[in-house]
Amino acid sequence: MAAWTWRFEKADGTEVQPAVQPEEFTTQGDAESWIGEQWKDLLEGGADQVRLFEDATEIYGPMSLHADES
Repeated sequence: MAAWTWRFEKADGTEVQPAVQPEEFTTQGDAESWIGEQWKDLLEGGADQVRLFEDATEIYGPMSLHADES
């Protein structure tokens, strides 16, 4: 079974430890629901962006955690 995981990064791509420890997700939808609920805490904890992986394959990213201010 595939494991869906998030990588948490600063704006320059440096990996950081998340303020909220994620689980391993069994579906992409579960992973995306979790990030939708936790992004503000993750941002406040020092992460600027995230990347989603299915096992070792990057699915997408970087995705900014900063709200669009325009």
